[in-house]
Amino acid sequence: MDAREFGGGLAWKDRARAALATSRRRLLDLLWPLPEEVLTAQHSPLMSPAVWDLAHVANFEEQWLLRALGEEGVAGVETDRLYDAFRTPRPIRGKLPLLGLKEALAYAEQVRARVLRVLDGLDEDTVLRIGALVDRGFVYGMVAQHEHQHIETLVATLQLVTTTAIAPFPAATVRLADRPSGPREVQVPGGVFGMGTDRAWAYDNERPRHSVDVPAFHIDRHPVTNEEFSAFIEDGGYRRGELWDEAGWQFRTAEKLEHPLFWRHAGGGWERRRFGVWEPLPAREPVCHVCWYEAGAYARWAGRRLPTEAEWEKAASSAPDGVERRFPWGDAPPGADRANLWPVSGQPGPVGCFPAGASACGAEQLVGDVWEWTASDFVPYPGFRAFPYAEYSAVFFGPEYKVLRGGSWAVAPEAARNTFRNWDYPIRRQIFAGFRCARDA
Repeated sequence: MDAREFGGGLAWKDRARAALATSRRRLLDLLWPLPEEVLTAQHSPLMSPAVWDLAHVANFEEQWLLRALGEEGVAGVETDRLYDAFRTPRPIRGKLPLLGLKEALAYAEQVRARVLRVLDGLDEDTVLRIGALVDRGFVYGMVAQHEHQHIETLVATLQLVTTTAIAPFPAATVRLADRPSGPREVQVPGGVFGMGTDRAWAYDNERPRHSVDVPAFHIDRHPVTNEEFSAFIEDGGYRRGELWDEAGWQFRTAEKLEHPLFWRHAGGGWERRRFGVWEPLPAREPVCHVCWYEAGAYARWAGRRLPTEAEWEKAASSAPDGVERRFPWGDAPPGADRANLWPVSGQPGPVGCFPAGASACGAEQLVGDVWEWTASDFVPYPGFRAFPYAEYSAVFFGPEYKVLRGGSWAVAPEAARNTFRNWDYPIRRQIFAGFRCARDA
């Protein structure tokens, strides 16, 4: 692990404390303005009631920052069962005897207060005794990132709300300029690069860093836009079976798909629903709420393909000096001029509006705006070791899950990096996912 991340000794404790404070502040800022009935209802069997996510975050923190460190817990086995993601599948969570909003908030506050007391009391002897779990604060980074990930899930849940208009949400902090997008694609030189990472707070599925030889290829400078995807629709893309793989065509036919989720025709053009409000479809924003099958069909229509996961990371990370970058632009943290991450805009930004965030090969908006589907199955890297529990990554490995990269506008900077791997079923459309295309050189 890179000692440059934290300095020596227990210097990581300050970062851990700050990371926990940032994720909790973001969670509360999201929840407080919303009506309780919105937070307690289950708006779709695909997503949990918001109060389940809130208590789940607290229970996860209790298990890993108290019990796993040898401290006494707060809740009992029934709470553990209710908020276990594997024992309570999403479709049934709205029927469970969940904590109410006030009770869930109080539970989260109680856990956090005890966690901070334990963190304050950690000394070097205790860290050595506990071992890898707290080495350079790993478990604290895991819990803070887990909270950020559930906040994005909550945002996706709110997008499904149809009974209440909750836009504008969230308020934009930066006005995104609509600049010329430049050439359609860039070329990425072939060669070996270091894929993955060994940084202290990376998840197990990002490890270990290993060498991968990738032939030269071309990749889109920006994600595919709403305007470009509209052309696919108008050319009959949803009705041409030859553009879809067999499973994708069966899904499209069964679901009667004709356009991305949350789109509709109105007045001769397209509109989208965003947090309960219909608005004109922004032509130059990256297309969002498309599944892996839709992305693949578009790519075939365009005479191209989805990039592999290794191609995507090479386009994001590789630089002429041979040093892999943590972010496309380098190792400096994300800023509002480099990437559209929470809370820059509250929606995808027009293509071309983040030139300062370009990678060495010239690809832009690789981090932020929309998650990007890749062609790859979610599989372990050579030498993978599940840590600290198999249920985070290992149980999902296999061809039924496809990898997404880059992060969306609803991802916090603390949970974004070139090596971060997301995954989901190829039919998922409610997530903030788009894509870009690639082709062989």
